[in-house]
Amino acid sequence: METWGGDQVDAAVASCLAALRPVADQDWTAVKAGRLEWSCHTTAFHIAEDLFSYAGQLAGRAQEDYVPVELVLEGDPGNFGLLQVIETMGVLLATTVRATPPGVRAFHPYPFRSADREGFAAMGVAEVLLHTHDIAEGLGFAYEPPAELCEDLLTRLFPHVKPGPAPWPTLLWATGRGELPDRAPVTEWRWRNNLVIETERLTLTGVRPAAARDLNLGGDGGFTWSEDGPYEGTRRAAGMLAQAYEAGVHRPEFGMFALVRRQDGRAIGGMGFHGAPDEEGRVEVGYDLVPSARGQGYATEALRTLAHWALERDDVRVVFATVDRGNEPSHAVVTRAGFTQVGDDGTHVAYALRR
Repeated sequence: METWGGDQVDAAVASCLAALRPVADQDWTAVKAGRLEWSCHTTAFHIAEDLFSYAGQLAGRAQEDYVPVELVLEGDPGNFGLLQVIETMGVLLATTVRATPPGVRAFHPYPFRSADREGFAAMGVAEVLLHTHDIAEGLGFAYEPPAELCEDLLTRLFPHVKPGPAPWPTLLWATGRGELPDRAPVTEWRWRNNLVIETERLTLTGVRPAAARDLNLGGDGGFTWSEDGPYEGTRRAAGMLAQAYEAGVHRPEFGMFALVRRQDGRAIGGMGFHGAPDEEGRVEVGYDLVPSARGQGYATEALRTLAHWALERDDVRVVFATVDRGNEPSHAVVTRAGFTQVGDDGTHVAYALRR
């Protein structure tokens, strides 16, 4: 899977500049930007601020809060000067994303208090595209960015949103800026960076729908795998995630995680839920490891951590695991993770871990 980030930031900024330069001779201070309370001028500066802020968070590896710095314009640069600032901050974010290793995460408050380089790039792209739309709407002209860029953005920041008939209208609807047939208007929204959960030796990294599609089609999903990975079970689970996304029932926190070994940064397996909890708070978990990583306690470590993470939530009361009757190593994994047997149909054995 090709690295997603710097090139897409460049493309988003180029789309913004191509749309706004022809109208830069107009008065942006006296016109509201679409449905926002800000003027078009304030909104344009906000684009630059966001690009600057995301680059700073990622470059500084901020972990607890925003880096205490702000972007200040010198004098009144005018609209053309403001576009130059956007262009410059776009280069800053794109360069930072390209220079950041894949496992690095930095603080962002929603929803899981961190984002990786792909997440910061996606947030920067979203700010550019959406606020360019706001400015265009305020100034009275049509704007539509490249469809592929919008689709990529939806799979990374809006994994909980069912794809619509076209990516750009779907993105506008998902952010309260438009309408879609048979869908209620959106009045409140948040994007969702992927979740990561740390264990003693592993990082459980939430798999985005774009990565799941790639894994299901035989790619690496953007992960560096152990030489004998990914295992076939991981590819099947990725296909289930991709299907759930297309159907609009994917909940990212109850999706699939790649088990990344921190010692060498290699993915050694997959673990995740078969879906969101039911009305009684029951959720099922499944997993696999590449052969070379088995017998070292990784599966037990990951399962114990993920199950307890789930049980700390208000919407989960019990975590189930189903094991083939003859799979003795997997029986040992769930038992060591604290699960107890609750059923046996002669072919599969059911285990559960409760609050």
